[in-house]
Parts: sequence; C-alpha cells; structure tokens
Amino acid sequence: MTYCVAMRLDAGLVFLSDSRTNAGVDHVGTFRKMNVFENPGDRMMVLMTAGNLSISQSIRQIMSEHTNATGRSVWTAKTMYEAAQIVGEAIREVYQRDAKMLEQFDINFNVSMIFGGQIKGEKPRLFQMYSAGNFIESCDESCYFQVGESKYGKPILDRVINAGTELDEAAKCALISMDSTLRSNISVGLPLDLLVYETDALKVTRFVTIDERNQYFEMIRNTWGQQLKRVFESIDDPIWDAAPDITSNVLQATNMHSKPVRVLPPEALIQAPEAPSPLQALAHRARDDRQY
Repeated sequence: MTYCVAMRLDAGLVFLSDSRTNAGVDHVGTFRKMNVFENPGDRMMVLMTAGNLSISQSIRQIMSEHTNATGRSVWTAKTMYEAAQIVGEAIREVYQRDAKMLEQFDINFNVSMIFGGQIKGEKPRLFQMYSAGNFIESCDESCYFQVGESKYGKPILDRVINAGTELDEAAKCALISMDSTLRSNISVGLPLDLLVYETDALKVTRFVTIDERNQYFEMIRNTWGQQLKRVFESIDDPIWDAAPDITSNVLQATNMHSKPVRVLPPEALIQAPEAPSPLQALAHRARDDRQY
C-alpha cells in the first residue's frame, strides 16, 4: 500500500509520497511513487501513484509517450486539463490491454493517481485520477488530494490547509500527516519524497528524499507526539452527575435522562431481586434482644 498527498495553494504546489509497496513478515518492497515530468521554462508536472505497481508503471511509461487525437502529449499539451486527459487515456489503454488477464488471476484493476503541475500560461492545477481514467480537479474549497492510506493523515489537513496556506507551512503539515500515517499503518514506510513547487517557477524548486536519518522529520515526529500529549493533558476531565447550576465541562448532569439501549438476557438467566428485610420497630428489636 502507500500514502500520497498533494496540495494546490495560491503560492504553489506540495507533493509528498512514501515508497512502500508491500509489508509482510519477511518481505518489504520499496518503490518510489513520485514521478516528475519537467521541461524547465515550459512545464513542471508531477504524477504520484497508489495501487497495483505493475499497472502504475505501465501507465507512467505510456503517458510519457502517448499522443492524443490532436497529436499532443503531456510534453506538448496546451493546458494541464489536456495533460490530465492524456493521463486518463493512458489509464484506459492499460485497462484494455491488461484488465481481462488480471481478472483471470483474481487481480483487480486497481490504481489511483494524483497529477498536478503548471504549464506556462496558466496557473498551477491539481487532479485526482481514477481507475476508469476519469478525474476531478481541486478547488479553493477542496485544495488537497490523498491516495492510498488516507484516513490517518486527513484530520490535520482538514484543520490546517486552505488555499492561502504558505508553502513551508503546507510542507510541515504534509509531513505531520505522513507521520500520523506511518505510526498507524505498517503498509506505509520510509523513505519519503517531498517536492515543493513555487508558482510560475516552471521547474522543480525544492525536493528532498527523507529517510530515518533526516533531522527535520525526526524533529517533527518527536515534537508532534510530545505536543499532542501536552495538549491532551491540558484539557479538563469531564464532570459526571453535575448539579444543574454547573455549566462548565459537564458531560452528564443529574437532570439529564440518558439511558443506554439495553439487550435483556434470556428469562432463565434473569436473577430475581432479593426481597428486602422487613422493617422492625425499636420495641420489637428490644424484645428480640431479650430472647437471646
């Protein structure tokens, strides 16, 4: 499996991918998921892949050579939208060639991709590609995409990222998102590829491959965990059975009537409540005491 995340911001683009393709007891595969298509001064495009590795590699090779009905390739497309259409055509070509044979071996045609970049004359754009070759484009309200093991790293993105986020802040957020995923899922692993692109640069501006010795990522991993624990411990504990006049940190109050949904045991197992002892007057107890 894998985890990839990309962001389209006013200031540029951020791409981050891991490199693990298989995690087992005795075999761990490492293949880099980020591919850069760059013609400095004219275009800079990035493709990140998740899913079946053989399918992803075939699509990458075909899209680098494929031309559409007008004779354009990703190297000559006029817009990023046209380039995304060419990627979609490459996905469908691999599907038509391989899907039936894969099905005979109980292998699904499973691939998902993030494709983004900038072509001279337009703004940076970002697309999420699907197995059918169709795609969606990011917007200011949804300015990031994830593929692979996305659930662990999503909360921090939702809380922090918007179109106005600065590139360094976005890169930091992406690394925290990846750290959360690494801690919770063994199928995602180091090394990581991080690419930060500044709008209108039309070439790769910042790139780093991150392994377990990277100082900044090690600081992120340690600091983020410590700060989370500190914030967690600073939050007050809940108050139970609070009086009606208490208005702070109340989880459950005496005037609430919450009840769980109870499933009753079989009648044969229901224990009858013990009968209460009969009440005795003080005079009766004194007479009983004299009998002993």
